[in-house]
Amino acid sequence: MPPRVVSLVPSLTEAIALSVPGALVGATDWCSHPADLDVTRVGGTKNPKPEQILALAPDLVIANEEENREPDLAALRAAGVEVLVTEVRDVPQAFRELARVLTACGAGTRPRWLDEAEKTWSELRPPDRRTTAVVPIWRRPWMVLGRDTFAGDVLSRLGVDHAYANHPERYPRVPLDELRATAPDVVVLPDEPYAFTAEDGPEAFPGLPCALVSGRHLTWYGPSLAEAPGALGEALRAALR
Repeated sequence: MPPRVVSLVPSLTEAIALSVPGALVGATDWCSHPADLDVTRVGGTKNPKPEQILALAPDLVIANEEENREPDLAALRAAGVEVLVTEVRDVPQAFRELARVLTACGAGTRPRWLDEAEKTWSELRPPDRRTTAVVPIWRRPWMVLGRDTFAGDVLSRLGVDHAYANHPERYPRVPLDELRATAPDVVVLPDEPYAFTAEDGPEAFPGLPCALVSGRHLTWYGPSLAEAPGALGEALRAALR
């Protein structure tokens, strides 16, 4: 029998559900994949409900140092629950952490999708010409990708250099006028955490190409990693035509 697992990380929820059927007993309200996931919902990533998690009597809670708050995790540990906290800042680290999580959740063998995803990224050859970008992740206030982020590494491996990669902060707030003044080749607008759409986002960058991309492909580390290079590359090429 696999351990009873509660996942507080949407991308890891998908990975566990596909790789260790029956292990998950709880997940956050934001855990949208797989679409037919049928487990108890325990609140959001930033505001999980400890009493609901404890009621599920989990053997293990899966968390992430960026997505989840330390006080919430400390409360679970104080109640006697084991908490595994992942840290993912680049693509190779994502594969290492995925393997660690799945092993902890009772996977007897390494899943095929993980091998296929890792092979896809190891064989990736970025275009000869590199592209500059601004990558907002929020508006009101405007926030963008800064240094040392998984999404930034994903884009870099696709030949995209984002303007704030060397900023002291990981997700700096930057005035819109300053973002426009960088004059990037493209503005990359993911649909999460802020849900940028064709009607909400591109109008702020008149005259600049905008690539609307799936946040799941840009920021999730799980089964979506296998298709992420193709999906993101297609969206970028369409914006730059």
